[in-house]
Amino acid sequence: MRIDDDPQLMVEPGEWRYAPVAVALHWLLALLIVSTAALGWYMTSIEDDPGAERWFDLHKSVGIVIFVLVLARALWRLTHRPAALPASMPRWEVVASLVVQRLLYAGMVLLPITGLLGSLYTKSGVAFFGLQLPRWAAPAHDTAEAFFEVHETLVWAMAALVALHVAAGLKHALVDRDGVFQRMWFQQRKRPAGSRPRGGTV
Repeated sequence: MRIDDDPQLMVEPGEWRYAPVAVALHWLLALLIVSTAALGWYMTSIEDDPGAERWFDLHKSVGIVIFVLVLARALWRLTHRPAALPASMPRWEVVASLVVQRLLYAGMVLLPITGLLGSLYTKSGVAFFGLQLPRWAAPAHDTAEAFFEVHETLVWAMAALVALHVAAGLKHALVDRDGVFQRMWFQQRKRPAGSRPRGGTV
C-alpha cells in the first residue's frame, strides 16, 4: 500500500478525536505494557530467588492479556477509520507518525508471541493466572533461550519506540498545541453554557 493511500495521511479538516473505545484501549495497553516491562526487568533480577516463579507467571499472564487487547484494538482499527491529522502538520511528521505507529503495532504483537513461545519450551510451561495451559511441545532449553533473546531485543526496541512516541506526543501537547495529543485523550464533559464550576466562582 502506498503512503498516499493511508487514511491517516488525509489531512482533511474535521473531527480529530478518536472514539472512546480506541482511547480506552490505547491507555490501557500503555499502562499494561509499561507495567509488564518493569515486571520483566524486576523478575529477571531475582530469577534465582525463592518465590520468583510467581512473578514470572504474572508476567506471562499479563502478556497474554496484552496480546488479546492488541488483537481487539487491531480489529477496531480495521473497522473504524483513524482520525485525520491536521493540515498544519509537516509532511515528514505525518509519515514518521505512521511509521512509528506501525512499528509499535508490530512490536505489541511480536512481544507476547515470542515470550509465549519461549515459555512453552520451558519445563514450567505457561499458566494463565494459575490455570496451566496445555503443552504442544516438549521442553527444549536452547529453543526457549532463542525465543527469549528475540523477546529481549524486542523489549529494547519497543522502549525506544515508546520513548519516541511519548516525546512526539509531548511536543504536540506543549509546543505545537495543535490538538493532536488531545484526540487520543479522554474527552471532558462539557458544562452547559452559563453554568459555574462547583466550589463557587473563580
